[in-house]
Amino acid sequence: SMLFLAGALAASEGAFDITILIPVLLAAAILGDNTNYWVGRWVGARLLRWGDTSRFFNRKAFDMTHAFYEKHGGKTMLIARFFPFIRTFAPFVAGIAVMHYGRYFLYDLAGAVLWVFSMCLMGYWFGNIPWVKANLLLIVVLMIAIPGLFVVFGWLRHRFAMQAS
Repeated sequence: SMLFLAGALAASEGAFDITILIPVLLAAAILGDNTNYWVGRWVGARLLRWGDTSRFFNRKAFDMTHAFYEKHGGKTMLIARFFPFIRTFAPFVAGIAVMHYGRYFLYDLAGAVLWVFSMCLMGYWFGNIPWVKANLLLIVVLMIAIPGLFVVFGWLRHRFAMQAS
């Protein structure tokens, strides 16, 4: 939503130069996620060293998370970019789960490129449309709420499926 807003401001207000905005946001997205990944990797290494002696570490949960990221980590990193809140935790968990860094980086880079370019350019292309200008706050709120609803419905579906079994 902020990327859309920045693109819209670049188009309508001239507040930003889109040719500078996109590379800066792309670099910030990649650096932020990679920092988060390596912090998770550092935390994960300490948890593994403690092993089963820590009451905060659940080896079974770690093994399941590692298996999930080995199988679905690429898709997770790609899709997480488009979901507020999830994009914050996915790189950290990938680091804790010891997702292979080369694979992580490839999918994180692809996700960052798709996310930054699509959101900024949509804002840039639609930012001068009078209806978009008049309803920019509503558009930004919907861009946050709609992906959030997918997460809530997915969680509810999972919870009800667990109760049914």
